[in-house]
Amino acid sequence: MGLLEGKKAVIFGVANDRSIAWAISEAFHAEGAELAFTYAGEVLEKRVRPLAEGIGARIILPCDVTKDEEIEKVFGTLKQEWGSLDILIHAIAFANKEDLSNPYVQTSRQGFHLAMDVSAYSFIALARHAAPLMEDRKGSILTMTYMGSEKVIPNYNVMGVAKAALEASVRYLAHDLGPKGIRVNAISAGPIRTLASAGISGFKDMLHYVSERAPLKRNIDAEEVGKTALYLCSDWGSAVTGEVIHVDAGYNIMGM
Repeated sequence: MGLLEGKKAVIFGVANDRSIAWAISEAFHAEGAELAFTYAGEVLEKRVRPLAEGIGARIILPCDVTKDEEIEKVFGTLKQEWGSLDILIHAIAFANKEDLSNPYVQTSRQGFHLAMDVSAYSFIALARHAAPLMEDRKGSILTMTYMGSEKVIPNYNVMGVAKAALEASVRYLAHDLGPKGIRVNAISAGPIRTLASAGISGFKDMLHYVSERAPLKRNIDAEEVGKTALYLCSDWGSAVTGEVIHVDAGYNIMGM
């Protein structure tokens, strides 16, 4: 019997078969979870739908997380089809390209709002809608972050600030939802080649730098993040909430 046998999970943020969200999906599927997926726009639907259908997912829905009505529709469908929910995965982030490449001091008001809305506020909105479906289910809510929330990472800029807000939200949501038996955590993954990372200038140099200086002397892969997500969202992580777990070959502990 799999670790997630009989569990139902909704995944927000699959971009393609190399994305962290997809690696988490595969880990969950292998352990018996029934999965639902969302996508943002027709371009992503063409990537997400074949992947989701390939592992037997029946619920594949559009969702622009900046639109409350689309979020409500997703969770309305989940309630109608499943009645309850065990796991929510939030792997969504976005910032304008110029707000990543320009110095942080030049971040526009509109760009700041967009990065915070998509990358941080959406987590709160999704958790608010998921919570009523998770009561009495020992639900688990998980998001993805990065060390740019803690330290200055060149060319990460406004996204680092958004991730800091996201991590604070993990703690506040863990406090709010804990009495209902719902756990809230984050994984801070090391750099991985994904569609999202392609938008960060100097990313190849970042990979090389981390692999040289991390205690394990290597980079990580998406499958390792998936395994940690499996731990956090299964009964193995039943007493863990409000945490940011680093999966980065130990790089975050280094000073000089």
